[in-house]
Amino acid sequence: MRVLCVDNEKHSLRRMLSLCREMPLITEAEGFTDPCEALSRMKERPAELVLLDADISGTDGIAPARRIRERYPHTAIIVLSADPRHAVEAWELHATGYLLKPFTREQLHDELSYALTWRRSNVSDSAVPHIAARSFGSFDLIVDGKKLDFPRAKSKELLAFLIDRKGIWVSRANAFHTLWPDTEYGRPQQKQLDVIIRSLRATLREHGIDELLVLEHGMLRIEPQALDCDMYRLFAGDKQYEAEYQGEYMTSYSWANLTEGHIDSELRRRRSRAGEDSEAAGQPPPHAREHTHF
Repeated sequence: MRVLCVDNEKHSLRRMLSLCREMPLITEAEGFTDPCEALSRMKERPAELVLLDADISGTDGIAPARRIRERYPHTAIIVLSADPRHAVEAWELHATGYLLKPFTREQLHDELSYALTWRRSNVSDSAVPHIAARSFGSFDLIVDGKKLDFPRAKSKELLAFLIDRKGIWVSRANAFHTLWPDTEYGRPQQKQLDVIIRSLRATLREHGIDELLVLEHGMLRIEPQALDCDMYRLFAGDKQYEAEYQGEYMTSYSWANLTEGHIDSELRRRRSRAGEDSEAAGQPPPHAREHTHF
């Protein structure tokens, strides 16, 4: 299990990290003094458990925990605070646990144990996908919670493009012109593309996911049912991924601007419809309601 610890007091943060790393079921623990940095890291590599200090100066108390709960409903959250009033707020957002400071080593250990049990009892294995494509912001492919490294940047870009195409067949010429838009596609360039495809296949095979890439008669595509993709989920209407999207899609690739425009248009359409529904029901439209950011 992967854990993020957030506390602006460095000695408290080191203590939490030390205890987490003593537990056999916790395979990785990262520490942050800034909730914003922790949330950015969650976008890159989601965590199964977050320990969050609600007393961090400059934040609205429980707001960071609330944002994590909204975006990552399957993540266990333990709220830490010296203010008893935060206990009620933690309960209201359905935090997995709460600890009043100062707490003992045994109390923290008990809360961690309960959170691990909660994860096993309440989250099915399907909640942590075997293969995940993360396209909001920069692109990454994640297998069993670990980000893949690609020996060649162009092989990673080719995979990103095929995922963007959502399983539609792509010709070799189309793939080449996407990777090298200002270059003619001749015999030498065909060999150049062959190198990229072989590199991509080797990387996928190395991690046991070579079924993701399909090649037939000079055409390429990915198997969209074989992976979990944030962009696919957003277009399917998943509210968590609507909230997670921050206006950036596969930012390293200029060809991704078209899909980014489609995402923006789709979200505007949904918000417009939600506003019309709210007005019909006598409620303020969603964009007029108060939101907490950090």
